[in-house]
Amino acid sequence: MAMNMMKWCPNSYPSATHKITQLHNNLKLFRSTHSPLRSFSTQSSISTHDDVQVPSSSPFSGLDEMMTGFIFGKKKATEVAHAVWNNVVRKGDLVVDATCGNGHDTVAMARLVADDAGRGRVFAMDLQKSALESTSSLLDHSLTPHQRGLVELYAMCHTKMEDLVPSGASVRLVVFNLGYLPGGDKKIKTESETTLLALEGAKKILARGGLISILAYVGHFGGREEFEKVRSFAAELPVDNWVCCTLQMLNRPSAPVLVLLSKK
Repeated sequence: MAMNMMKWCPNSYPSATHKITQLHNNLKLFRSTHSPLRSFSTQSSISTHDDVQVPSSSPFSGLDEMMTGFIFGKKKATEVAHAVWNNVVRKGDLVVDATCGNGHDTVAMARLVADDAGRGRVFAMDLQKSALESTSSLLDHSLTPHQRGLVELYAMCHTKMEDLVPSGASVRLVVFNLGYLPGGDKKIKTESETTLLALEGAKKILARGGLISILAYVGHFGGREEFEKVRSFAAELPVDNWVCCTLQMLNRPSAPVLVLLSKK
């Protein structure tokens, strides 16, 4: 599969304006790609199409500053993910945290969906009791009572997320944070087989214009294999209906990889 990549050459020093222009042009590739999977990295080649415009509704629009920060080591992949979510999620939306862990993503999602009418909802799940306890505690301390009331926690596998969504409802965002629970038992972690089943479920319940966001940790045993399975899943999604990309640092092989699957 042919892939156009970005390259940032450390031995050349273009002006700040030129750098921002290059980043803006590269973001345009998300909507102009003919390949179902495209990667950002700090060590790859630049290809642009100046005649292609990114729609204002694109989840990847307005991210020039965030991408600049990531490239220069000022922003983490999690921060990029949250910035993309902010472009996708609207007040009153239904979203799913498929692996709530310690609850940081859940908090961010609750703040995004919270509206005065209380229509927004966050369905958050995890198999580990300790993860749900940590998430619940963080929610109580980080959210207003109104925001906290929008979050429902479930002790269940992410493969069952379809069972939570009311009939006829559509989900705007599904978030996966793969690997093991930080501070928990490293032997208990997400597995390739169940992750792929969960992705199939997420694909079914996702609304048009919605996003599946996956942060894959590749430094632990089995993490690289799981990421490759996710990558293959994304590569097989039809380009007419999906825009898929990865965001990773090539010279930091153990750094987490962000995978974004946007449904047209």
